[in-house]
Amino acid sequence: MSSEITFFTLFIGFIMIVLALDLGVFSKSNKAVTFKNALSWTSVWVSFAIMFFLLLKQYGHLIHGIMSQDQLIALAKNYQPDMDFSKGDFASEIIRYNDRISLDFLTGYFIEYSLSVDNLFVILLIFSSFAVPPVYYKKVLFWGVLGAIVLRMLFIFSGSMLIAQFHWILYLFGAFLVFSGLKILWTKDEDEKMDTEKHPMVRLASKYFSVHPEYVKGKFFYKENGKKFITPLFLVLLVVEFSDLVFAVDSVPAIFSITKDPYIVFFSNIFAIMGLRSLFFLLSNIMHLFSYLKYGLGVLLAFIGVKMLFEHWFASIGFNNLISLFIILGILSGSILLSLIFPKKTID
Repeated sequence: MSSEITFFTLFIGFIMIVLALDLGVFSKSNKAVTFKNALSWTSVWVSFAIMFFLLLKQYGHLIHGIMSQDQLIALAKNYQPDMDFSKGDFASEIIRYNDRISLDFLTGYFIEYSLSVDNLFVILLIFSSFAVPPVYYKKVLFWGVLGAIVLRMLFIFSGSMLIAQFHWILYLFGAFLVFSGLKILWTKDEDEKMDTEKHPMVRLASKYFSVHPEYVKGKFFYKENGKKFITPLFLVLLVVEFSDLVFAVDSVPAIFSITKDPYIVFFSNIFAIMGLRSLFFLLSNIMHLFSYLKYGLGVLLAFIGVKMLFEHWFASIGFNNLISLFIILGILSGSILLSLIFPKKTID
């Protein structure tokens, strides 16, 4: 447990340092993020994820402080029940274990990152519906990401404890993912609009706080004539956090289909979330080009749900996470390719 706490603390410390640099050094002024800057930061976060994958491939066993084969076998019963680490010597089995969890991390990262694209469409809709000035986008997304880290941590580790006690919950997750995937495939996205006044977070906040009618220099809170207000920008932040919580209900169970290890689920989630802000600015002006991506994500969720529902059958035919990774990449690349070959017609 001490090694897990140490590894987790170092990871959170790294994330906080990068966030502090982003907020204190790179985001001092309220200026709209350029495409070049977004591309740079997207590359940085993807590079961090790849480096973390390589770190796990070499030293992943240190997360749980595995120092003996008995420890490895006992841990695998909980997190990798499909693998037998008792056949070879300890050194070779540790290599197999590290290869497995690094692949689990990479697969989970791709799942979360791809599902985040759907979240980007919703965030863009939120900004448009609330008429948020572009110069305030990065501030909302920064604090949105910070809040998402806390919410995901609570969601993932509580979910892991439930799964450990009640394995059948995975089948509920699987059924829900199949339903979510089919819902995406059935739902038409034409003329999507958001009624800002009727949104549950807006109604809840307006019930307990006074809301200032206008944006005030990028502030979340404002005091006028001795009276305290929350600004529309704070309402936008609440709605963004709420939307992330809704998406977490899909994405977190999806990664539990890859691994039962809550630390690997958390690490893959956080790396994807941290790259979400730069990805938003990178894709915000070209999202309309990927008209079939939404349907690809629907197929992806349905596939993961079916895999969770029939996990024993998939395991019996030798279906592993490497195959899952190739299928996930195939679904995403296929939907992107279809979008480029058959672009959605726009009405002038």
